[in-house]
Amino acid sequence: MLEPLLPKQRMGRPRADDRRVLNGIVFKFRSGVAWRDVPERYGSWRSLHTRFRRWAADGTFTRMLQVAQARADAAGDVDWLVAVDSTIVRAHQHAAGARKKGGTRCSAARGAG
Repeated sequence: MLEPLLPKQRMGRPRADDRRVLNGIVFKFRSGVAWRDVPERYGSWRSLHTRFRRWAADGTFTRMLQVAQARADAAGDVDWLVAVDSTIVRAHQHAAGARKKGGTRCSAARGAG
């Protein structure tokens, strides 16, 4: 499913297998390890990091997500209903307009503007 979405190989030396690299990138983000700590079975951490940066910059991951979502939606596997419970969303007191201790209100708030 993903192979047609991956960028084609450019001229130069052969690159590491895309499937192995993609699995290494997924391992890195699922486990939370540093790039240097990704197991060698996925290839060089430098190759993984370089490929990740390149694919993120050129929109490869965005295209992968869009295709996966479209296929899942077509199969009826996605429920697009989303509910946000605002009772758990808290704003800092200053974000809610509270004055700071000893501070003055701005002139626009006093109507002088």
